[in-house]
Order: sequence, then structure tokens, then C-alpha cells
Amino acid sequence: MSSSLLALGKQKLSFRISQTPVRYAGRQESGGGDPRNDIIRRALYPSNIRNRPSPVGTWRPDVGRRLQRAIPSAQAHETIERAWFLHQRHVRRSRSAELQRKFESVRGAMETLREVAPQLYAEANKDEDPRARSAAEMELLKKLKGPEKKAVEARIRGLFPRELRIPTDTPPKNGWVYDFTPMTRPS
Repeated sequence: MSSSLLALGKQKLSFRISQTPVRYAGRQESGGGDPRNDIIRRALYPSNIRNRPSPVGTWRPDVGRRLQRAIPSAQAHETIERAWFLHQRHVRRSRSAELQRKFESVRGAMETLREVAPQLYAEANKDEDPRARSAAEMELLKKLKGPEKKAVEARIRGLFPRELRIPTDTPPKNGWVYDFTPMTRPS
């Protein structure tokens, strides 16, 4: 290693090195190696020369010319923009109409439920604090330990039970749990 440092000190360096970008200051061109490495390097790290168009860079001098060739006038460009905005407005309105239709359907179902079964309607619309626990639940939590206690604490009333297994095409690794009983919350 010291011999390579001594060799660097004896070399005559030209003034051109001071104008080399920092990114390429330590790079030495490999004369005969695998050209695939150079191709990959050039593709991943394009040069920072600003006077050449790059497909991944931001400097594209030919964009104006290509746009002028594709869209010959400003009036045509404005017409295309207005058509695009009109299309977006139609899409927005159709989505809004679809959401309104779904909302009205749910509202109709709730009105039917109120007429058919008022007690179920009241139960479905009851305001409930998911963190609130009854005295019986607190007593049950004192008796439980380990995963059972964690399951009761993690379970939020009104949400889908987390302890159920997600339906899949393959059976579980440990087989079927025949003695599984879901945790019943005291009322």
C-alpha cells in the first residue's frame, strides 16, 4: 500500500484533474474488464453533464420541439386540456353519484330495520365507548392470565374478532383446534 502512495507522489498530474467533477474524481477507467459492469454503472448512475438529454434526467432540450410536433398550436393544447378536465369532472360526478346511491340504500335499509325490528335498530345505533368495561369484565380480567387476558384486552367491542383465522386455501400448520371456544364477554 505504501508503494502505491509513493507512486502517486511521483506522478506528474495535469491541471485537468482540478476540473473533474467530484463524482468522478477517484474513478479510474478500466481498460479491459467486463463491459457489463460499465453498462450497468452508466445505466444506474448517469453522468451529470447538463448539455445532453437523459431519459431519467430533468434536462430535456427537445421537449419543446416534440410537443410542437405533436400538438401544433396552443389552441389545440388548450382544447385537449379542457377535454381532460371535462373527463375528470365526469368521473368525479359518477363516483359521487355512486356513493350517494349506496348511502341512500343503507339509509333505506336502516329505515326498514326500524320499522321491522325496533329493538335491533336501537342496538345497531347504540353509542358505546369501546374502552369502557363493566364490573363483571373487570372481575373476569383479574382471574385471566396470559393469552386469554391479552385477547380480552385487545378485543374491541363491535369490531371483527382478531382471534379468528383468515380464510386461506391451505390448512393451518398445527391443525384444527377442536376445543376452541370464543371468549364471551359478560354483559
